[in-house]
Amino acid sequence: MSEFTLPSALRSSNPAVGVVLGSGLGGFADSLEGTQSFDYAEIGGLPLSRVEGHAGRLHLGQLGGVEVAVAQGRVHLYEGWSAKDVAATVRLFHELGVGTVVLTNAAGIVNANLKPGRWMLISDHLNLARQSPLTGSPRFVDQTEVYSGPLRELLRAESLELSGVRLPEGVYAWVNGPEYETPAEIWMLRTLGADAVGMSTVPEAIQARALGMRVVALSCLTNYGAGLSAHPLSHEEVVEVGQKAAAELYALLESAIPAIVEI
Repeated sequence: MSEFTLPSALRSSNPAVGVVLGSGLGGFADSLEGTQSFDYAEIGGLPLSRVEGHAGRLHLGQLGGVEVAVAQGRVHLYEGWSAKDVAATVRLFHELGVGTVVLTNAAGIVNANLKPGRWMLISDHLNLARQSPLTGSPRFVDQTEVYSGPLRELLRAESLELSGVRLPEGVYAWVNGPEYETPAEIWMLRTLGADAVGMSTVPEAIQARALGMRVVALSCLTNYGAGLSAHPLSHEEVVEVGQKAAAELYALLESAIPAIVEI
């Protein structure tokens, strides 16, 4: 039995790719053709975000001939949701027939060699929130390669062709939030091998792999972590930088998504 109550138009859809948009990135939905849109409130069982930059709408449409589902916004642990709640959008994608999930987020920089306003492919993650959407399940899910190597290579190649720049890769650390990290915590994260840090994505990636879906994920590096720059951090900065970097992501996904289904 489904955990979701779906509008009839949504039940008849068949998207191949699902995209989750992070803070400030909601405009990607405008790239779709023949779009149908649904407020999360219309989909029974889907939690609602209350965070600026997360509109809470699901869009269905075509991109390069591929049917795509786009989640414009997500919920987070720090809002009081569980890791299973946070991953609900991925389970909805799976119910709709999605086989490949593209996750995006805004992240703080831990590795000072990276620069704000740029994108980073996630090669692996650190689950420092120590929460799982699989809690309560007897299944043990392999995490050797959460983020698909072939899909990462495709995005690197597409980025190089579009902009002449090869996307950097790095390890994403997931923390609970909502407070930003202290300078000591940023130093700790770097010591553990993290390149960027954020408050989302990991439970969605874990859930997708548990359901047999392919995953690729990108972080918009919106700011230096505490201690790496002189000024305080703010959510307004995160959203603003994400919006400025959005055009690069949109161009990359418009180019890559039609090829994703061929891999």
